[in-house]
Amino acid sequence: MPKIRFKETDELLDIRYDNVFKAVFTKDTPASKGALSRLISALIDREVSVSAITANEPTIDNIRDRQIRFDIRCKTESGELIDVEMSLNPRPFEQVRLEFYAGKLFTGQDIRGAGRNYGDLKETYQIAILAKERFFQDKEFLHTFEYYDPVHVISLKGRSRIITLELSKLEEVVEKPAKEMDEKESWAVYFRYLTDKSKRYKINEILEQEEGIAMASKVLIHISKDEIEQARLDSELKYELDTQSDISYAKQEGIKEGLQIGEKKGVKLGERNIINLLKSGKSPEEIIRKYGG
Repeated sequence: MPKIRFKETDELLDIRYDNVFKAVFTKDTPASKGALSRLISALIDREVSVSAITANEPTIDNIRDRQIRFDIRCKTESGELIDVEMSLNPRPFEQVRLEFYAGKLFTGQDIRGAGRNYGDLKETYQIAILAKERFFQDKEFLHTFEYYDPVHVISLKGRSRIITLELSKLEEVVEKPAKEMDEKESWAVYFRYLTDKSKRYKINEILEQEEGIAMASKVLIHISKDEIEQARLDSELKYELDTQSDISYAKQEGIKEGLQIGEKKGVKLGERNIINLLKSGKSPEEIIRKYGG
């Protein structure tokens, strides 16, 4: 594959947007499949090759379905099930959400049938790239979670994992020479600083070191130049931003309406209390003096 090098003037799509992320890693091309395999291999510390995007994942050609889900669910040649997602604005309950989907990924395997048992269950990985928020208070940008006894620090040695990549913790990593970065660090810096023109030289150094990242960049360049694909991505981004705005507006209106209802109820309650006080024999002057504030 010819060498790829970005110019400082190049305008690149931000791969941290989940629709761009999915478009880069799910195209039916050797570069896209190779990039996805390299990314997953780096994060799970084992060489794997993605054989297919599983059937229950909406196809990338269906724009409406792409607006519903943006994660990449795939299967390796060895049968491992892996779900990868980019979260530009992770939710406050992201950790519980990841646990929920990791459980569904693992228990979704079918081992019914003669001669099959729990030993036939394959390893599953729920991978979340958290673009902005900092979830864990340490300085480590990569965490791998599994079932274990926290008191005696003994692993259950199960077959499900949750992997998180926090892009907000790379201030020190990005200053390292590209040759000294491991694959995880290179991918993380690539995702975080791809569109930061002041770090374009660092991205170019990484491209020379990591073939998988170069593959992803090849697809990204093609997408950026493809007017039809660009129009699709713009449409999806507009949908995403409109949806977020609608939710935010609905919350604001709900709060406003709640305050108005509360105020009206408060007035009615106050009127009822005044009537009761008058019925009890208190004079208006006494009520005003004692309860008027």
